[in-house]
Amino acid sequence: MELTFFRELSVFEFSFIGAFLLLYTFYVVRTIKISRQVKSNFEQVFIKLGIRTLYFCLMIVALLGPSFGLAQKEIKSVGKDIYFLVDLSRSMDAEDIQPSRLSRTKLELERLVDKFSSDRLGLIVFSSEAFLQCPLTFDRSALLLFINTLNTSLLSNSGTEFSPAIEMAIEKHQQAEDNAVNQQQSKIIVLFSDGEDFGTDAISIAEELRSEDIRLFTVGIGTESGSKIPQGYRFQRDDNGSEVITKLKPESLRELAETTGGEYFEINDNLNETPQLIRAIENIEGELRNSKKIDAAANRYFYFLLAAFILLMIDMIISVKVIRI
Repeated sequence: MELTFFRELSVFEFSFIGAFLLLYTFYVVRTIKISRQVKSNFEQVFIKLGIRTLYFCLMIVALLGPSFGLAQKEIKSVGKDIYFLVDLSRSMDAEDIQPSRLSRTKLELERLVDKFSSDRLGLIVFSSEAFLQCPLTFDRSALLLFINTLNTSLLSNSGTEFSPAIEMAIEKHQQAEDNAVNQQQSKIIVLFSDGEDFGTDAISIAEELRSEDIRLFTVGIGTESGSKIPQGYRFQRDDNGSEVITKLKPESLRELAETTGGEYFEINDNLNETPQLIRAIENIEGELRNSKKIDAAANRYFYFLLAAFILLMIDMIISVKVIRI
C-alpha cells in the first residue's frame, strides 16, 4: 500500500518545525543545566519531549494530506443548455441606452457567457426571420466572437417577430436532446429585445414551451420614453417623412415570459436587472449530463490527527518531575 501526500513540505511547515526545534532545544538545555547545578534528576524531561515530538510530527504529517488505499468517487457532470435570442431589428440601434441598445445587449451577453461558461450556450439572431449564429457549444471564445460581430445590418429589417426565433430555439433544443446519449439538460431561452413585436403568434407557442419544459426569460432593452433611430448621418423616417421614435414596449415581453412560467427583466441606463437574471438562471437546477466512478487515493489525514490528539491528551494527563523555569 503506497503512501502519498497531497502537498509537499513548504516554508510554512519548515517554519513550524524550526520554531519547535529551536524552542524545545533551548528548554531542554536550560533544564539540564539547572538540574546539574541543583544535582536533580533530569532524565524524566525526555518523556515529555518524546510525546510532544511525536504528536507534533503527526500534526505535520496530517497537514500534508497523507493518502493511501483506494476509494470509489463518483464524478458528475451537471449543466444547462441556454440559447440567447437577440433582436437585430433597426430599432436596436436607438441610443436611449448608451452607447446603443444593441451595444449594451452585447456587453450584458458577455457577462452572461462569462458567468455560465461551464454550460452549453448558443446564439440565435432575429428580426422578421431567425438565423442560427452559433449552435450549443462549450467554446466560450467562439461564442464571444459571434457576439462581438452582431449588428443590425446582418438581417433584413422588415419588422420584428419573436415567434420564428423562439420556434428555432425549441427545435434546436429538441435536436440537442435527441442527439444526446444518456444526457438530460435544463433547457433555457433568454430573449433580448425592445419589445416591438409585429408578429401575432408569439403567445401561441407558450404551450409548446411548457410541454418541452423550456424556461423562457425575456429582457427588455430600452426606455419607455424612447429615442430616434440613427440611419447614416440622419434619423429614420416613416412614409410621411416624420422621424420615427422607437420605445421600449415591455408588455409583450412581460406577457410572453409570464405565460411560459419565466420572468421579465429590464436593462437601461437607470436599471440593470442582469444580476437578477443570472440568479434566476442559477436557481434552475442543472440536469445530470453523465456520471462515472473512478478509483482515487483516499486522504487519511484524520487518522494522524486523531493519533496526535490522543497523545496530546496523554501529555496533559501524565505528570513527570521536571524543573520548571
